[in-house]
Amino acid sequence: MAKTAPEGLITALDIGSSKVSAMIAQKGDGGELIVLGTGQRESKGVKRGYIADAAATEVAVREAVEQAERIAGLNIENVWVSFSAGGLVSDVASIEFELGGHRVEQTDIDALLQAGRESIDPAGRMVLHAQPALYTLDGLTGVKRPLGLHADRLGVHIHVVAADGSPVRNLGLCVANAHLEVKSIIASPVATGMACLSDEERELGVALVELGAGITNVSLFAGGMLVGLMSIPIGAQDITDDIASAFGTRRAQAERMKCVHGSANASPRDNHEMIDVAPISAEEDASDGTRITKAQLISVIRQRLDHLIGEVSKALKDLKFEGPVGRQVVLTGGGAELKGIADYAQAALGRSVRIGRPRGLTGLPEAHATPAFTTLAGLAFYAAADPIDLRALSSKQQLVHRPKGFAVFRRLMAAARANY
Repeated sequence: MAKTAPEGLITALDIGSSKVSAMIAQKGDGGELIVLGTGQRESKGVKRGYIADAAATEVAVREAVEQAERIAGLNIENVWVSFSAGGLVSDVASIEFELGGHRVEQTDIDALLQAGRESIDPAGRMVLHAQPALYTLDGLTGVKRPLGLHADRLGVHIHVVAADGSPVRNLGLCVANAHLEVKSIIASPVATGMACLSDEERELGVALVELGAGITNVSLFAGGMLVGLMSIPIGAQDITDDIASAFGTRRAQAERMKCVHGSANASPRDNHEMIDVAPISAEEDASDGTRITKAQLISVIRQRLDHLIGEVSKALKDLKFEGPVGRQVVLTGGGAELKGIADYAQAALGRSVRIGRPRGLTGLPEAHATPAFTTLAGLAFYAAADPIDLRALSSKQQLVHRPKGFAVFRRLMAAARANY
């Protein structure tokens, strides 16, 4: 019989377009995160990150969490949930106060953060994150602890992530209907960056490309925080669908072909390696299937990759990721498991590219130590850090839509864009 969850337990829930995965973890005595149980189910109710079938999503959530509970031997009541649908907007708001040269006191910091919280008010969007990232003293950026220092001007950079309200509420509703309390809904790039990027990478500047099943998120980190984000409605599932369509087979067979035989790079011997393709209809005999060369399969994969990486390149340009040669790109998500994709992306983007995997978790099963589970791991890290959030809202209130003026929000956003 499962026990009631002890205090301080963390349950992460990643609801994606291809899978719903859950992880139960707990902080060790040394502060490390220890994985107690994991669960996974196929996601049949999510399209491009959006809830398309609430009932199917509820079932997948419930079964994934129950599997993790059985392995951990615990019953959990609340979860930290990822949100990866399009419509995410990320930026940095800046606000500054005159201090007149006196020492910074806690009341000064509290007043600064209060002013920042009241200023962030985007119309038609729901704020998922509003976190003080770094402080400024007389124009000097990167100050982590201003308390006790003298300054004429005290400022703060506030990391803001917002999303369309309805998809976020639908996500919360599915989790609630699975009899789980939503601790917080976390933007996927925020969580993913915590699992696979080093502090130095985030400080120097790095682009994180999450190749999900139905959507690709391109996010830019600089100065230790996320400063830009764009979503592309193309993912690894599109490659699978292209294979199924091109060779007249079922999606399950196409996915297997992609994972077992597929690659982002071609070689001369691919023309001689043959692959059996099962017929699309279950009524047909297996002998009615066809045989193709590995080169034909890779050609279909490359067509979709050329389009996807082309869109990623445009997104990086729009995000002003045009700095000195050598700035790194990190690929993660299930699509990053395709053979040879790092080399392909490096040649296509003209930048150093590596694959991002979850790291820093004790007891993580080998099957979950892959790019496909980076967001899930990142949720656990985010929950353990429990960063300050300027929204004075409870978990339930986070799901309430508050349409108001957008002008102040945009005005505050402009400063960081100009300085990056």
